[in-house]
Amino acid sequence: MSTAAQSPGDYSSVSDPERALKYAIRHIAGDRAEIIEGVITPMSPSWAHESAAEVIRRQLGPRMDVLDLVSGSGNLDLPGSENWYVPDLAVVPADLAAKTEGALLPDQTLLIVEVSSPSNADTDRVVKRRRYGQYGAPLYLLVDRQNRTCTLYSEPTRLGYAGESGPHPFGTPVHLPAPFDLDLDTTRL
Repeated sequence: MSTAAQSPGDYSSVSDPERALKYAIRHIAGDRAEIIEGVITPMSPSWAHESAAEVIRRQLGPRMDVLDLVSGSGNLDLPGSENWYVPDLAVVPADLAAKTEGALLPDQTLLIVEVSSPSNADTDRVVKRRRYGQYGAPLYLLVDRQNRTCTLYSEPTRLGYAGESGPHPFGTPVHLPAPFDLDLDTTRL
């Protein structure tokens, strides 16, 4: 039995394109790359971007210790789609993070934070907001640096999020509900 020769760049015989694309992102593109609606997108956040995520992380720290949670920017898989995200910050149960070598699913998080950049602001505002809701992430905090606002999305549905608090101008406290029950100070974002 012989098979036809496959020419370079012809992926028509790949049996599972989603699996192949996600393999490529994990093994070829590197740790700081995402797949957004099928497009491999390298990430190179600025110091200001990283600083905003750190402001949120530090405020969450004491509550995370009490609740046995950890935060990081580990991979999130959205199975059944051509999406593989690396959030700026995700909060997950410590025991789950400790035993997970690969990606987690959005519904395994307690909070996802994305900090917008000029190059990805619309992706964070529209695409990720919809996808995180569809995949059951309970809370999604968008730190929109271009508009200088924070918006908290909650109540995930198959269409996105049903609940929205904001946009709150930087400097206005943003309340994170249970299990955090914490008012975030957004002055330094």
